[in-house]
Amino acid sequence: MKAATTRLSLLALAMALSACSTSILEGDKIDYKSAAKGSSLEVPPDLTQLSRDTRYAMPGGSVSAAAMQAGQAAQPSGNANAAALSLGDVRIERDGSQRWLVVNRPADKLWEPVRDFWQESGFTLAQSEANVGIMETDWAENRAKLPQDFIRSTIGKLMESLYSTGERDKFRTRLERTANGGTEIYITHRGMIEVYGNVTKDSTVWQPRPSDPELETEFLRRLMVKLGVSQEQSKAVAAAPAPRAQAARMATVNNVPVVQLDEGFDRAWRRVGLALDRTGFTVEDRNRNEGTYFVRYVAPDTEKKEPGFFSKLFSSTSATPPLKYRIVVRSQGEATTVSVLNEAGAPETSANAERIVRVIADDLK
Repeated sequence: MKAATTRLSLLALAMALSACSTSILEGDKIDYKSAAKGSSLEVPPDLTQLSRDTRYAMPGGSVSAAAMQAGQAAQPSGNANAAALSLGDVRIERDGSQRWLVVNRPADKLWEPVRDFWQESGFTLAQSEANVGIMETDWAENRAKLPQDFIRSTIGKLMESLYSTGERDKFRTRLERTANGGTEIYITHRGMIEVYGNVTKDSTVWQPRPSDPELETEFLRRLMVKLGVSQEQSKAVAAAPAPRAQAARMATVNNVPVVQLDEGFDRAWRRVGLALDRTGFTVEDRNRNEGTYFVRYVAPDTEKKEPGFFSKLFSSTSATPPLKYRIVVRSQGEATTVSVLNEAGAPETSANAERIVRVIADDLK
């Protein structure tokens, strides 16, 4: 009788611990942990002071903070095709699967709260460039995806390194000024997954996995809370339906590969910017007035690959220096063409240009 009672007590304890773990998982499905925490960052200078570089001089004009802000003033911040819901001085806008925040505060006043937000969420910031308004987290693992069974609930936390989801995520945040002195905030996700590298399954490699718009929306919602919106309000506005985005298509114009969109400049500019962030391009600068993103690109056949070596896989080391390109967004009414120029500003017709155009088109579909 005593042995039976002991067994029943142990069973009840296991069920209670399991239920507790399940409730925690259901209550919060995000629990990130970077490889290192507590990165020390200095408070950045005023984001209006964008750097100038003569390498990016466009024919007939120069790239500067004043030119970029003039371009933003010339373009209305609203979008007839995008839905918006406002709470105080924060609103979320949506266009298909894409979401972004519009905050009626200067960008330099938002930089530190956004930085704190990512660190409080368990991330280390690997990039923080105030001159272009971009910060990016290091690769991190969502520990909430680990099985919350009885064994891990009791002893697993003592041996965290033995458990892995086989997935890693990083997030890029981009801040852009609006014409009325406010700020647009974009969050984009990139993911990697560990898979077997051969049929014998004796080794693994890391490879990209699709970006997750739901994760992007969830972090935008949490950032709304950080900026003063209540949990209930943020959940309501983030869950609202959005208009369907126009599909993108590849084409060739004068032997130059391009992406064609049936939409105006404002919408196309935002979508292309999000596509570049999601697909891992390094955006060195941007000039909205000229419709130009200045990017660095590493061709797939020049990348240094070391399968299975996690730390080196996620580094930016490559066999050859990255190439510099300009991604140009040109619109006439509700028709937009996206093309690639080389560093000198001439149309690019190489295989790299076709790859870049295809990557952008695939993300915009």
